[in-house]
Amino acid sequence: MRRLLAYLRPHKLAAGFSLVIVLVLIALELYRPLIIGDAIDTYINAYYKPYAVVEKEDAEVIFHGIPLAKNYDARRAKEFYQIYLWDNTYYLFHYEDAKLVKELNHASDAVVEGRTVKVTIDGQTYTGEKMSKADIRKLRIHDLQGVKEASLWYLIVLIAYLICDALSIWVLQKMGQDIVYEMRNEVFGHVLTLDTKFFNQEPVGKLVTRVTNDTEAINELFSTVLVKLFRNVVKIIGFAVVMLSINVKMTGLAFMMLPIVGALTFFFRYMSRKAYRMVRVALTDLNTFLSENLSGMRLIQIFTREKEKYNEFQDKNKTLFKAYFREQMTFAIFRPSIYALSIVALIIIMGFGGKYTLEGSLTVGTLYIFINYIRRFFEPIQELAEQFGTLQSSLASAEKIFAILDEKATIVNGEEALEPERLKGEITFDHVWFAYEEEDYVLKDISFTIKPGERVAFVGATGAGKSSILNLIGRYYDIQKGSILVDGKDIKEYSTNALRGNIGQVQQDVFIFTGDIQSNITLNNPSITWEQMVEAARYVNADGFIQKLPQAYEEPVSERGATFSAGQRQLLSFARTLAYNPSILVLDEATANIDTETESLITEALKRLMEGRTTIMVAHRLSTIQHADKIMVMDKGKIMESGTHQELLAQKGIYYKLYELQLASIEQ
Repeated sequence: MRRLLAYLRPHKLAAGFSLVIVLVLIALELYRPLIIGDAIDTYINAYYKPYAVVEKEDAEVIFHGIPLAKNYDARRAKEFYQIYLWDNTYYLFHYEDAKLVKELNHASDAVVEGRTVKVTIDGQTYTGEKMSKADIRKLRIHDLQGVKEASLWYLIVLIAYLICDALSIWVLQKMGQDIVYEMRNEVFGHVLTLDTKFFNQEPVGKLVTRVTNDTEAINELFSTVLVKLFRNVVKIIGFAVVMLSINVKMTGLAFMMLPIVGALTFFFRYMSRKAYRMVRVALTDLNTFLSENLSGMRLIQIFTREKEKYNEFQDKNKTLFKAYFREQMTFAIFRPSIYALSIVALIIIMGFGGKYTLEGSLTVGTLYIFINYIRRFFEPIQELAEQFGTLQSSLASAEKIFAILDEKATIVNGEEALEPERLKGEITFDHVWFAYEEEDYVLKDISFTIKPGERVAFVGATGAGKSSILNLIGRYYDIQKGSILVDGKDIKEYSTNALRGNIGQVQQDVFIFTGDIQSNITLNNPSITWEQMVEAARYVNADGFIQKLPQAYEEPVSERGATFSAGQRQLLSFARTLAYNPSILVLDEATANIDTETESLITEALKRLMEGRTTIMVAHRLSTIQHADKIMVMDKGKIMESGTHQELLAQKGIYYKLYELQLASIEQ
């Protein structure tokens, strides 16, 4: 959590502003019922308050020529008028005894006779006249005005609440999206710095989940959960303080259900945490499965494994379904339980509150406030428990994201890394030992020197270590023993960007990005001009098929270049490498997927490309490397033979046997 909160530092003004708005929102929410409750007690239900006959200059209302006022000095008043409600009808009493104010208000024994009502108090009968609607409006004009003012004030408070709520949502959503935007950039930027070994071990679907789903969970944390946690805690405290300040006895009744609510909340937090973790694990597993199998769909169809893969997907989908269902069932039990408890609390408030109101120890307005508050009081408790679950989900996602960010690149630059614009291309392996895992060495005491501009080929059986040599030249892995020199300096002294920028590598498995032809050749490098791109394509004879496309170099390319043949994809990779004009050229089975006709098209281009460049080739087809200046034959991680094509044939060793085997297979 501390690490997550560090992302708030650049947004502390927005976070502080949103907290201030939250406090204002809570104050407005607490104040709204008070407006109505006060209006009920002061105006709507204040008909029973007597009017005193006063001097004309002190009158609040003139009723049939009589000056009256509610706000009066009881010691000076000698004559009173009071409204009495009986059987949904208002009657007006006139008396001179101030002691009758409370007695008349609580009188429950009355007899209606025509337009009058007679009430007996302490053995004496008082008569009231039925009031017309016009008389009621005239006598209660100030009450009507007060209700209008209270309604207007309530409307103002409500509008202010809506504005503040909208502003709060906008500020929080923007802050959350800004933080997630920065975090996504940070995660993907960090992933770009990690070693090849990391990508060999981590499934693509898992990384996609980290950058998309998990960062979105962080967005929910910053834009919703944290502020709502603060808001609900303050709201609960605010409700409790206001209710206690109004009536302690009623507050005690309202809080009778809190122990049960607390126990339910604790149980819900435990169950929701488990449910959220199950969902995150199942979602990651499903995304990983989808990413892998959609990429390998052609292979699935070749071996007709659609049904089996569908069954596998169904199992993983069912696991995710069960995880989501468990999560929803947890909420389905918790929410109604809290709601039921809030209804029980409401019944208690209404029962006891009604009794106290009839007894005169509680006003109707206060009862309304408590009924309103008790309905709202349980909402933040319910949300608080649910948000703790969401918080757990966000923290689980954060743990996974931080696990990626904590991955350290083993291939790092020194403090004063060299950044030459162009290397000469001399490469020296000096007693190099290398293993991918611990001491399971795939290269054993390898030593050789390749001079600038020299063309060298590595041949040998699968697993002999040929491709490992290519990976080490680009420093995609670090060796365990020995040293690798480029232009007389250890490759660890160069920055990886400068080193790899001087190496153009063409692989057997060509990766084509979604976009267009131009972006796949230039990789959106602005330093490569249109003319340079077209010239590179012409060099490798890729221009021929490109110009036949409807939009030529701006032709849209689907994922992995699925609409192109293997040969066309390989030609694009040659053009891409050429466009970057490397000083060292690495060809890893570059012509393995090229048909004979296409191979003949690029042979001359490759000869021109190799001129002035150090070229390292790995090939199984010996016919493609016969022109090399030197051929090194590898077996079980060691260089067994070295020489030109003719020299190696004359030795009649491993190379000679390989050549004979391939020659025999061609003749057959």
